[in-house]
Amino acid sequence: MISKVGQIMVYVYNQDQAVKFWTEMLGFEVIAEENNGEMRWIEIAPTKEAETSIILHDKELVAKMSPELYLGTPSLMLFTENFDALHRHLTSHNITVGEVVHLPSGRVFNFADVEDNYFAVMEK
Repeated sequence: MISKVGQIMVYVYNQDQAVKFWTEMLGFEVIAEENNGEMRWIEIAPTKEAETSIILHDKELVAKMSPELYLGTPSLMLFTENFDALHRHLTSHNITVGEVVHLPSGRVFNFADVEDNYFAVMEK
């Protein structure tokens, strides 16, 4: 049986630009980068010890190799203990940031990366 979510695939047009966004704007680290000659993938995570990571794949190449796949952005809910600081940080760097929403489970906002993929952040 499945014991945990290991990796989440995010399909992007510009992997280098996506890595820069996630590392510089959100403090993620590059965990691994592999290139088999035809396909390159980059693994990023909040820390090297994180149990779940994001794999950044080249959207156009994956579309050619597997046209049946849906390559839209998965719905990711990221957790933070520094909710207000993260919201201020993203807003101050001209990142598209949504309004803070108060839910029974906590405060949430969304943000867009450089390719207009949207992600959500929840206070934990």
